[in-house]
Amino acid sequence: MYPKKPTADPLAPIASPVRFARVQRHPLPPENALGWAPKKTTFASKNIPFGEVHLMKDTYQTIAAPNEPILFKEKNSKFFGYTFPISSEEEVKPIIEILKKEHPHAVHYCYAYQIGTESVVFRANDDGEPSNTAGTPIYGQIQSFGLTNILIVVVRIFGGTKLGVGGLIAAYKTTAQLAIEASEIVEKTIDVFFEITFDYKNMNKVMRVIKEKQLQIVNQEMEIDAETNLPIGKIECCIRKKNAEMVFDIFENMFEIQIVKKE
Repeated sequence: MYPKKPTADPLAPIASPVRFARVQRHPLPPENALGWAPKKTTFASKNIPFGEVHLMKDTYQTIAAPNEPILFKEKNSKFFGYTFPISSEEEVKPIIEILKKEHPHAVHYCYAYQIGTESVVFRANDDGEPSNTAGTPIYGQIQSFGLTNILIVVVRIFGGTKLGVGGLIAAYKTTAQLAIEASEIVEKTIDVFFEITFDYKNMNKVMRVIKEKQLQIVNQEMEIDAETNLPIGKIECCIRKKNAEMVFDIFENMFEIQIVKKE
């Protein structure tokens, strides 16, 4: 059971959620359209201020794949927690629709997400629960774990007993935390993309720099220049942000070679 006076801060992490209620793993359906990939990883970081976030590093933390859904119970209400890696807001609605089909008797499909690295987009949705009792504590756990490019959905099936504002905050916060802990957290680099254009005769010079600086080639092609009728090479490549300026300067100072940054 929850304490009589639960914490009023919906963003603070929970140190030991198992003291409050029993946690059960929800068995996977035989054919799940969301492709769960269960794996548990523990990770923690300092809270990121609520609002627009600017990351100073050239790496970020996210999850590798959708988690195995977890089940948290409190006063006969069931809270199913899901995590999904996403890269755009357009991915959110289809996921919610799938969960509504999987849980047709649920009364609330609350969620929060954060997308982006240097400048992020985020949203918290209470879906009919009292204001700031569901979406905000879910988003608070995204901040507490220092994650981005992630969607967390908590599906609630009402058990007949009202939990009150404090109980709802604690339940949604706990479910979100457990869902993250059931996910594999990975570190990814923030990459900068370039397009390099050059005469075919300079191919070896370009490829030597690409190899030495360990650039990743995304796409490459050759075409014939309409004016000179000579072959022109184009290579799209990327590199970690912290090394991008150095690589750009190298190619910019090379004769007969053009480099532009791609957005």
